[in-house]
Formats: sequence, structure tokens, C-alpha cells
Amino acid sequence: MSRADQSHRRRKNPLAAVFRAVGIILLIAIIAICVPLIVPKTMGYQLYTVVSGSMEPAVPTGSLVYIKYVEPGDIETGDIIAFYGSDAQGSIITHRVVSNSNAMGEFITKGDANAENDMNPVTYEQYVGKMVRSIPKVGGIVQTITVGSGKTVLKCVIGLAIVLQVLAAVLNRKYEDGEAEDTD
Repeated sequence: MSRADQSHRRRKNPLAAVFRAVGIILLIAIIAICVPLIVPKTMGYQLYTVVSGSMEPAVPTGSLVYIKYVEPGDIETGDIIAFYGSDAQGSIITHRVVSNSNAMGEFITKGDANAENDMNPVTYEQYVGKMVRSIPKVGGIVQTITVGSGKTVLKCVIGLAIVLQVLAAVLNRKYEDGEAEDTD
């Protein structure tokens, strides 16, 4: 292959390069958002979004918390646990353990920002797991993309990224074909 042929092959349609770059950036962003949500679930973690300020400043409102089941008897004072609240909706609450009574099968918990311990002990039956990690502000993003309209937006962004990749390939092919005709 001559040097002229090699330089011709390297030239691409500039618009195609922009489409390809934007498409790749969109796909990387989607992967960056989805990996921290999908991979932990395959390893037995449950993910929740903190919606109140009861654990401020340790776990800010809007944080994504990773909960892993640990035997209730292994939970220590100071650990942060998730449990089902006593409300009819079965809300998940994330509070710090003040004491763990194995004999009674219950925890005494307290939100860091609250002045008093929680009114009712948390039974081992209400217990979900121990918080092993929290990521501030990510919970809001998760809530947005997991509701109906958020899922639709996510699908549209994926579709747009794919369309941009296809358009880039088509533009490059047309550009190369046009260049080849010009050199003939």
C-alpha cells in the first residue's frame, strides 16, 4: 500500500468523528451510572436511597447506601443498620445501633441527627442488613433513573448513543467512497 493510500485511509469525516465521540461519551456515562447499581446486587447487596436527614452528617440525605446481610447477633454498637419501619408502607430506615440485645432479639437504634433513641426497639425480624458503604448524592440519581420516566430517558440516551455510532459509520463510509471516486 502506497503512502498516499495510507494517508487517505486515515482521513475520516469530521462530523462522523464528533458523532462517534458523543456516542462513546454517552455510553461511558451510562456504564458509569449502571455498574455501581448492578454489580453490587449480584454480590448480595441491597441498595437504598436515604430520603431523610436523620443520619446527617454521616449519611447525608440523597445518599445511596449499600446494605449487606450480616447475622443480627454479629451487629455491634455503632454499626449502621437498615430495617423495616413499623409504618404500614414498610419503609426502610437506616439508623445507628445503640445496643444489640441477643437475648431479646432486638436492637435499640437512633438516627445520628436525632436527640433521642428511636421510640420502638427494632426486632431481628425487622432487620434487613448492615450498611457497608454510602455514596452521597448518588441516591437521587438512582431514584430518577429507576422510575418510569427515568427509565424512558435512560433508554432514549442508549438509543441515541447507538444511532450516533451508526451515523458515524455511515458518514465515514460515504466520505471514503466519495474520496475514492475523486482519486479515480
